[in-house]
Amino acid sequence: MATPELTLVGRSSSHFTRTARIFALELGVPFAFRPVLDITARDPAAYGGNPALKVPVLLDGDGPLYGTENICRAIALRSGLGARVVLRGAVDDRLVANAEEMILHAMAAEVILISAGFAGADVPAPPKVRPSLENALAFLDAHVDRLRAALPPDRVLSFCETALFCVVTHLPFRKVMSVDAYPRLLSFCDAFGERPGARATEYRFDAPAA
Repeated sequence: MATPELTLVGRSSSHFTRTARIFALELGVPFAFRPVLDITARDPAAYGGNPALKVPVLLDGDGPLYGTENICRAIALRSGLGARVVLRGAVDDRLVANAEEMILHAMAAEVILISAGFAGADVPAPPKVRPSLENALAFLDAHVDRLRAALPPDRVLSFCETALFCVVTHLPFRKVMSVDAYPRLLSFCDAFGERPGARATEYRFDAPAA
């Protein structure tokens, strides 16, 4: 089998990485996966050359590409299905725009809690972070059905649905918070989770090869 032209550097425990992996798998774009085993590393080389020391990073013949949105856009272009892939900002609808902002805010807020050591710990969180995360989830729970109805019906995949699935399922995985209070989001995740790309990327902590 030929070596894939693309290498995705990331972590199987990362919602940002999972979003990009689902995009590649669902759109049929072959890639190799290189896990970052030590997230405390301070050498950009450990992160595919990303000077911000973040994942995911996509490596190809043109060098590194940083960030989930950039990577998903590049994968959609390579897939040849770009016209039926809904990227962020592609739908001129205020609800969709607001939902996309809330999804990315929830992803970032969760990272703040995890990175600062507040997730699952008996330590007060920064005053606004957790309430803002809960507010974002409540907004998304209230509007997820309208959000999906506003997306093109012939879409193969959308960034907002993929990222929403990844963050909602990540919160209990990392023991940041329960999502039982958001029944519409849970129903959405149950359905999206049946997709092959979602099944193939269940969260886990990467370990060195034996």
